[in-house]
Formats: sequence, C-alpha cells, structure tokens
Amino acid sequence: MLVVDDVVEVDAPTTVVWSVLTDFARYGDWNPFISRCRAELTVGAPIDMRVQQLLPRPIPMREWIRSVTPGQEFSYAMKPLPLGALRSKRSHTATPLAGDRSLYESHFELDGWLAPLVGLLFGRGFRRGFPGMTTAVAREAERLHSR
Repeated sequence: MLVVDDVVEVDAPTTVVWSVLTDFARYGDWNPFISRCRAELTVGAPIDMRVQQLLPRPIPMREWIRSVTPGQEFSYAMKPLPLGALRSKRSHTATPLAGDRSLYESHFELDGWLAPLVGLLFGRGFRRGFPGMTTAVAREAERLHSR
C-alpha cells in the first residue's frame, strides 16, 4: 500500500479552506499538482482532473466522489480494477481550530496487487505532488483570508 498523508495548520477559518478546496475552476491558479479540475460535490459524481508531476506532461484522471460533508470533508476514488488489482482513495478534511484557524488534512492511499508497480512508477510524483498541494491550499486560504 502506498499512503501519502500531509497535515498543515492554516491561518484562516475552515470556511475559507473549504472554499479553496471546492472552487475547482480556480485550481489552475494556485495548485501545482492539479492544474485543472471539474466536479460537482455529489456522491457518485465524477471528478475530472489534469494531474501534474507524474509524467513529463499532465495526465487526465477521472475519479468518483465517495463522500461529502459540506464545510468539512470530501473524498473520491478511482473505480477499482478487477480482481483487487488497484484501488485508490483521496480525501480532504478541514477542521476548525481556536482563533479563526484550521487544520487541513490531505490523505491519499493506493492499494492492491498493482500498487507496488504504480508506486514505483509514480510514487515520487505522488510524494511531491500531494504535499505541494497541501502547502498551496494553506497559502491560498491565508491569502484570501488576509484580504
């Protein structure tokens, strides 16, 4: 199993963090890992992304919304490959902290018997990309909050 977890404290309320995470049309303005994103936050709906840092060129990804708790969290996953070959899960969680601050948690996991191969091919990009996005979420939320 490949797991990439990243957590950051953000000097902005969760409403601002949530607005950054769910303003998919603006991902290309601030996000170094996902340069384009389209989605409706409805369980079962697709989330279409252009992912950077995995290959020399961005690659299109389509996954499916698994959970949504408005203002708090959402998650999505790829359709599992047959015979347990490959499964993924990605989640974003914003938790309020004292003093108009938030905790943003990013979680990614890849499992199945193909996971070691995919990790070998793309693990470096995942380990660089997901934390890069976490940092960028915090930076963009703090920028919007300080206006």
